[in-house]
Amino acid sequence: MKKLMKNVSVDKQHNRKQQTMEERLNAIRAGILGSNDGILTVVGVVFSVAAATTNRLVIVIAALSDLLACALSMGSGEFAAVSSQSDSDRVTVDREAAILKEDFNDQVTIVEDYYRDRGVAQNTANAIAQELLAEKPLATVLTVKHDLTLDHYVSPISAAFASTFSAALGGAFPLAALLLAPMQYEYLAAILATVVAVSLTGLISALLSRGMVQRAVIRNIVIGLLTIAVHFTIGKLF
Repeated sequence: MKKLMKNVSVDKQHNRKQQTMEERLNAIRAGILGSNDGILTVVGVVFSVAAATTNRLVIVIAALSDLLACALSMGSGEFAAVSSQSDSDRVTVDREAAILKEDFNDQVTIVEDYYRDRGVAQNTANAIAQELLAEKPLATVLTVKHDLTLDHYVSPISAAFASTFSAALGGAFPLAALLLAPMQYEYLAAILATVVAVSLTGLISALLSRGMVQRAVIRNIVIGLLTIAVHFTIGKLF
């Protein structure tokens, strides 16, 4: 019994660390999305405007304006979305705290069933439920019923900052290539910079999600080139 209780305690500590990692990964996810969006929107503006005019200053101003607008838009969008998630988690915490006061015995049964479903004998499961709910009732209920860790909430501020910064940095790739390359190669440089940048975001996202790296990179490159083609075609129409 003592050994089993010790294992339960270790599992709870592991879940707390895992939740902390999820909080960090939330900012990383926001950064990847922001970076990808910044790259594609800026290069899209570069080629749509370049198809309509050869005025370099106009192209640069349009691209820079889009970079700033994209970064702020991504940041505010992430802040709103993650704030909603965080608010929902806090509402869940308050609701479960009220339920514990109103019907504690029913929560004991829920926790007991949770461990019984995982192969623990009924008497042992009941003992675990009684001990956990005696020590940390709210934290236990949140973990069992909602897979939430008490006092660990995703941060809308970190997500917004990561998205804003990454969108600006991502959009700077094609814009910098356009400005630094010789004029006869500026658009080719912007295309190459886009391919490199979206390849990096595809690589990072695949590594973090343990997905297929090659497929993620190729997919991002195809989307990047398609974005350029679509915007250039639209620019030619005007």
